[in-house]
Amino acid sequence: MTAIVESTETRPSRADFQSKPLSLRVYIGTYTNQKSKGIYLSTLDLTTGALTPAKLVAETVSPAFLAIHPSHRFLYAVNEVENFGGKNSGAISAFSIDSNTGKLKFLNQQSSSGRFPCYLVVDNSGRNVLVANYWGGSVAVLPIQTDGRLGKVSSLVQNTDHRVNPRCQKEPHAHSINLDPANRFAIVADLGLDKVLVYPFDPAAGTLTANESPSVSVESGAGPRHVAFHPSGHFAYVITEMFCTVTAFTYNTGFGALKPIHTISTLPKGVKRDPDFSAAEVQVHPSGKFLYGSNRGHDTIVVFAIDAKTGKLTHVDNEPTQGKTPRNFAIDPTGGYLLAENQSTDTIVVFRINSKTGTLKPTGHLLKVPSPACVKLLPIPKQNF
Repeated sequence: MTAIVESTETRPSRADFQSKPLSLRVYIGTYTNQKSKGIYLSTLDLTTGALTPAKLVAETVSPAFLAIHPSHRFLYAVNEVENFGGKNSGAISAFSIDSNTGKLKFLNQQSSSGRFPCYLVVDNSGRNVLVANYWGGSVAVLPIQTDGRLGKVSSLVQNTDHRVNPRCQKEPHAHSINLDPANRFAIVADLGLDKVLVYPFDPAAGTLTANESPSVSVESGAGPRHVAFHPSGHFAYVITEMFCTVTAFTYNTGFGALKPIHTISTLPKGVKRDPDFSAAEVQVHPSGKFLYGSNRGHDTIVVFAIDAKTGKLTHVDNEPTQGKTPRNFAIDPTGGYLLAENQSTDTIVVFRINSKTGTLKPTGHLLKVPSPACVKLLPIPKQNF
């Protein structure tokens, strides 16, 4: 099986973001139900922040998280289900992207080797998809073939044990898998174990292996969910679902070791954590100056300032998302806009980012889309402007 090697000719350059007017394709993963049928596509105007009406570009079951190949030629989606091919497993679907229209063409589908896959990422070399399976707590690697199709799982790690919360932590729950900037280590946030696990990753072989420093724990019962790396590669940030906190870590690039700096609430000062509150997504601004996180129930995006020398966070603001259950969000590559998804009210709301303070201001632009769960942005090739 021959793997795709990332092409520098298809990667976005600074010039891609200097053409005026510039637009981005907005791919939206959803939970399929009576209203949603799969993956939707819109276009973001970076001059105004306006979004075009969403159009269905792929019918597939619960594509709740998406990842775009570094070449921009392919898109991959989890199918967050518990049965695929008659087995206790979810699936991963592969699509090719039409460079002229942005439309998707189904390529193939493979088992994720675990139930309810909830997160996936393409490694920096473009050779593999790595997926986290929520129920059962396994993580897997699937090789990418030359035509973008997925091969069968080449590596699988199954975790065990459990933690204190009887509702959410009876077993491992791998909630995300990310790669460090050097593409050497996979970082797994396991909500069921209250641990962030670290595995050496070999992109050529498509394997994950045990590490000498395999994990770091968060507060018992907190439930780590997602991880974001600072552009410098020296810091990582972990958001906890159940305690609504972010823990800042230093990151040793040589050994893949995480060391905690401090933990800070994603809620405003004076607001007590409610049982109906839960945090979801965490992302670093392209400038490295700010960190953002989503609060479901409280229905806000929290803004932190990042100390460039220490990695420490300072609370700046909480901005209401103008809807309910903000799950995922996206920050455009120029750092000008944040797109917040409101899963329960079927909207994506566009906010302008203040480059000096990091605060968010509503643009007045809103997109209706059913049950949005993930949003990914892709530059439109200059020849298509």
